[in-house]
Amino acid sequence: MDGNRRWAKRQGLLPWYGHREGMEAVRTVIDFCLEKQIRFLSLYTFSLENFKRPEPEKRYLFSYLAKQAEKEVDQFIAKGVQVHFIGDRTQFPESMRPVCELAERKTANCKRLCLNLLFCYGGRQELVASVKNIVHDVKAGKLTEDKITEELINQYLWTGSIPAPDLIIRTGGMRRLSNFLLYQAAYSELCFLDCMWPDMTKVDLENVLNSFKEYKRNFGI
Repeated sequence: MDGNRRWAKRQGLLPWYGHREGMEAVRTVIDFCLEKQIRFLSLYTFSLENFKRPEPEKRYLFSYLAKQAEKEVDQFIAKGVQVHFIGDRTQFPESMRPVCELAERKTANCKRLCLNLLFCYGGRQELVASVKNIVHDVKAGKLTEDKITEELINQYLWTGSIPAPDLIIRTGGMRRLSNFLLYQAAYSELCFLDCMWPDMTKVDLENVLNSFKEYKRNFGI
């Protein structure tokens, strides 16, 4: 969801106010997925690299995310949206942990859409964490080397049993993954849009989905 800060600067606002406007685009995408019966949606909400940002921006963002997550829970339940926070939970700010747990607990039985919020997430860090846990279990005798397969590695990732993404969309004009689902993106179709995230519309999503339907995905066959 790239371009929030650049959008704000263009409006003459403090950079982090773009995150507030970006929430409308989040609602648009969620409603679009529900309308199209798309079962899984993963949003890169806050990366581990984002901790390098200025303290005022991080304080604002964490406070805003906490308020929005708590505010949206009833809507998620009404729409059938199950919420998961995916990332390094040891890095979750103290103010966010109760809200994350509340949202996950209250939406656990929702089935229409699985909304994965990648928070304090990084693809490389996820791989390192999974390797450490596999090594730990091998040393503990819970695993043997011959049992290590692609499927097993996937089980040790923070994303767990969530399917790999069919389509990855990045807004903001950049043409890179920026540490997003690196292992899982091996066969994903990639779409890069020039619009900033707050400017994302249903028309943009319709165009991307129609293009995706025309792709021939043979997975090497």
